[in-house]
Amino acid sequence: MKNILVIGSVGQIGSELTLELRKRYGSSNVVAGFRSTKPTGELLESGPAEMIDATDAKLIADVVKKYKIDTIYNLAAILSAVGESKPQVAWNIGIGGLMNCLEVARENGCAVFTPSSIGAFGGGTPLDNTPQDTIMRPQTMYGVSKVAGELLSDYYYKRFGVDTRSVRYPGIISNVTLPGGGTTDYAVEIYYAAVKTGRFTCPLSAGTFLDMMYMPDAVKAAIDLMEADPDKLKHRNSFNVTAMSFDPEIISAEIKKHLPNFEMDYDVEPVKQAIADSWPNKMDDTAARQEWGWEPTWNLETMTQDMLKVIGEKHAKGLI
Repeated sequence: MKNILVIGSVGQIGSELTLELRKRYGSSNVVAGFRSTKPTGELLESGPAEMIDATDAKLIADVVKKYKIDTIYNLAAILSAVGESKPQVAWNIGIGGLMNCLEVARENGCAVFTPSSIGAFGGGTPLDNTPQDTIMRPQTMYGVSKVAGELLSDYYYKRFGVDTRSVRYPGIISNVTLPGGGTTDYAVEIYYAAVKTGRFTCPLSAGTFLDMMYMPDAVKAAIDLMEADPDKLKHRNSFNVTAMSFDPEIISAEIKKHLPNFEMDYDVEPVKQAIADSWPNKMDDTAARQEWGWEPTWNLETMTQDMLKVIGEKHAKGLI
């Protein structure tokens, strides 16, 4: 990777991935692509930024040519819960946008990273130690687009030689950018509520286990995979990756170790609960570990310490 374009650079993953890529490859070599929300602060000031709509292939191609891009991180997506209220939009961005990126990549010799998700799994998928290769029958438009995206990316690799790579992300927890309508968002919201009010109403029921990952590991996974030796990749689209699995009771108990007065109750949201129940309790990420050395750095204990510290500092300064 020499010249990199991040589409969706102001999103939950993109805002942190873009800055990390600039640290590694040079600020001027990483373009922050945005659609409606312009980057601000360090994201805007530390390197080039260009308006890009993933559904507009010409815009993507123009930026790729202008900056001589060789690697595209395509992060444009509508998340699971929001996607159920806007299925056509979710498909147009998830698949239409990906198709545009793949075509531009084919024409300009670019590699493409597009994140998939645990949302790609569904009915019939083994929920415990979910295999790398297994039944994928998702029950959401978000999941359908992710499965189609994996197949489309594999097609472009096999048919045209485009260097496509992907990981199936679990729920991602960040202290920088607030979540945007995903089923696993409660695992971010609970930390903010714990610091700000000491109470949290959980939209998922007790006993709902889901794979999760702290943002630094999510960023690390994307970069590590794109830096991996292609000759060692038996799979490409897409690798299971995970770092931890817990239910609401477990994360609540971990927070109470630091904030003993924290309280949590439940008001289950049927749509989110149904989606969560169709997703794995824990994925098997052996293939990623064996083929490109995947190894998470953070666990629930260390992540909780860091989340509460950072959010607590923001709250004390009146930033949240």
